[in-house]
Amino acid sequence: MVTAQMGHPTSLLASSFANEPFLDFSREENARKMRDAIAQVRAQFGREYEMVIGGQRLRTAGKIRSINPAHPSEVVGVHQEAGPEHAEAAIAAAWQAFERWRLVPWDDRIATILRAGEILRRRKFEFLAWVVCEAGKNWAEADGEVAESIDFTEFYTREALRLSQATAPVQLPGERDHLTYIPLGVGAVIPPWNFPLAIMGGLVMASIVCGNTVVLKPSPDSPTVAAKFLEVLEEAGVPPGVVNFCPGGAEFGTALVEHARLRYVGFTGSKAVGLQIHERAAKTQPEQIWIKRTILEMGGKDATIVEADADLDAAVEGVALAAFGYAGQKCSACSRAIVDEKVCDVFLERLRARVERMQLGDPAENRPVGPLINERAMNKAMEYIAIGKKEGRLLCGGERALDAGDGYYVQPTVIADVAPDARIAQEEVFGPLLAVIKSRGFEDALHIANGTEYGLTGAIYTSSAEKIERAKRDFHVGNLYINRKCTGALCGPHPFGGFNMSGTDSKSGGPDYVLLFTQAKSIGEKIMA
Repeated sequence: MVTAQMGHPTSLLASSFANEPFLDFSREENARKMRDAIAQVRAQFGREYEMVIGGQRLRTAGKIRSINPAHPSEVVGVHQEAGPEHAEAAIAAAWQAFERWRLVPWDDRIATILRAGEILRRRKFEFLAWVVCEAGKNWAEADGEVAESIDFTEFYTREALRLSQATAPVQLPGERDHLTYIPLGVGAVIPPWNFPLAIMGGLVMASIVCGNTVVLKPSPDSPTVAAKFLEVLEEAGVPPGVVNFCPGGAEFGTALVEHARLRYVGFTGSKAVGLQIHERAAKTQPEQIWIKRTILEMGGKDATIVEADADLDAAVEGVALAAFGYAGQKCSACSRAIVDEKVCDVFLERLRARVERMQLGDPAENRPVGPLINERAMNKAMEYIAIGKKEGRLLCGGERALDAGDGYYVQPTVIADVAPDARIAQEEVFGPLLAVIKSRGFEDALHIANGTEYGLTGAIYTSSAEKIERAKRDFHVGNLYINRKCTGALCGPHPFGGFNMSGTDSKSGGPDYVLLFTQAKSIGEKIMA
């Protein structure tokens, strides 16, 4: 671990990157700190937060009220609602800041992001509590997210430092040849609600460390986490206008994406919205002088293959955790289990027992399975469960979990005997619903796994080295896991991004990610006598 206190940012490359360690909540000290942080955060519920454009704090007539999905009557934060009329002001402020920020040396920008990472470490329990209360994650899920956001501060600064030291691959005799990476300009950052700190923060930090400035449009379901992150950036020394905080709905997002002076869009969310952004960004506006870049991370219909030669207990555990961790509200969640017919009955028996042991309840009390993010998400999950009951055999779950509390709880649900082309085997649900499909051997399993429009994550449980090698070659996903669950990607070891309709394979947390926020400039200078 490298900290800002270690001196000049070039010292980063003198040590290896290490992921932020996770907290052990079985230790009473950590559990106590977590309970205290939740109490402190709850004491701030209902506070109103301003929109921030060019460092100026603004209020609007329209408001966004972020709620606690475990207790929908509780308002976590009140935010201003940006409309289309705010897009022009936000982009103008970002361009004004860009003319100064792009000239700040790489080392100084890197040092600023490192300071932000140190502040996140210092305020770790506070941010854990905000994620628990606004996004509905249990303590471990929240810890993984905050750790990842800290990882991004260090990983992206290291990659930025390497870019800053780029050289031309060949020097022509009689010339000084240079290769340099310059920022793109002003970008829109449109993150999802399910990783309100990590994905949002990663997109922002990768943008600004390269010299870009951004208009940040957080999800209306989790804007308070973003507001708190803006406090971190301001404390770290990010100048006004470099990050403009503009919560808003679809109309504001459309105005941003279609604006002629917007240079790029960084988006994570659903396939439908991602494709709309891609289409709108591709349409050239009057006076637009560039091709807008889109960095898109979209949905998944992720599969776990369980072969007859697998460790079934390990497979059951991996499938259950990947399917129902965070109530299935991850693009990487296992929503299809493709199980060899020779062992499928045994697998289902063990899976039902494991799923029925999962406790639902308030994530603030650290229950393993929490609520869905809002009523719309809950209703969507229930609609798909109703479809699933017609398309297969209900193994367990299938109802709202009314005994879990007054939040948006749905029982972890497993549907067996599902056809590969069934709706619940093809469409992204984003909820606690798992379809189990029987396969007739490994070739059939691979065919089923690849038989959707998505290609984000996948896993295979097998003891066969031959099958593992074949899966590495032919299981067509951006992130493949062998004998482990298909969720839980780590910055560095598991650069994250998918194929096909899962996005542009933009590999967040990987060595090529910051390149997406730059453009290369080649300079050949003749040496004068």
